[in-house]
Amino acid sequence: MTRTGTGKYEALLDRCRGLEPVPTAVAHPCDASALAGPLQAAADKLIAPILVGPKAKIVEIAERGDLDLGATQIVDVPHSHAAANTAVDLVREGRAELLMKGSLHTDELLGAVVAREGGLRTGRRISHVFLMDVPGYHKVLVITDAAINIAPSLEDKVDICQNAIDLAVTLDVQRPKVAVLAAVETVNSKMPATIDAACLCKMSERGQIVGGVIDGPLAFDNAISVDAARTKGIVSEVAGDPDILLAPDLEAGNILAKQLSFLGGADSAGLVLGARVPIILTSRADSVRARIASCAVAMLAAHARRRR
Repeated sequence: MTRTGTGKYEALLDRCRGLEPVPTAVAHPCDASALAGPLQAAADKLIAPILVGPKAKIVEIAERGDLDLGATQIVDVPHSHAAANTAVDLVREGRAELLMKGSLHTDELLGAVVAREGGLRTGRRISHVFLMDVPGYHKVLVITDAAINIAPSLEDKVDICQNAIDLAVTLDVQRPKVAVLAAVETVNSKMPATIDAACLCKMSERGQIVGGVIDGPLAFDNAISVDAARTKGIVSEVAGDPDILLAPDLEAGNILAKQLSFLGGADSAGLVLGARVPIILTSRADSVRARIASCAVAMLAAHARRRR
């Protein structure tokens, strides 16, 4: 998950070695990057892709990009809308344990996922996580939600937080530390994000969120830096050592994640959580390396689900 040699990317792949590749429905892999990602992940024995889309177009893209389809299964459907619905059907039928976005629009895929009839809904609200390898930070950092929930309510944030904690536990993080971000570290009635943060902390104490330790509101500086927290007089198990950063809204989370990528040299993996299966959700601009990292995280999550 890194361009700068921190070793976190390689450590992630090492954890996957020896595990059985997971059947994965890939919806509409109809550009070179969207097709190369799952094929490389298959070569790395992370997933067993089932490509869902116009077969002739997929074959043409593979030939043009010198990509070897080998014996990869292709389910021939006419367009991206049909690809989204068919990929979801493969999961519902048990033929796939993961769902992966190809070159179709995110809304199109998630529309099929959340459909009341035939979708992959659970009792949880779905949410997105970026798992980021940030040079200069000592461990993988999860940022949520930066892609799905635009202005989450307090109840939405409970599910967003629980989804992220559950994933971190899957990745062998014991009692993941969650920093609930705001602009300041004190509760202010004029800043709803600070009130939500305080409520989430209390809800965690009362067992409404389980498996992690939560603190907030925390501004970004004292969430990520022990020195900044000390300067502000903050005594916290989380400050300076979070595993998860819970953003106040999508805009803040999205800006933060992209700043870390484009200014901080971070690489990232992207997953959607809260559905029946993990969904590998990558940007059309993502590199093959980022897509493989996302597949590796999803593979570990799928094997954890099997064990449960």
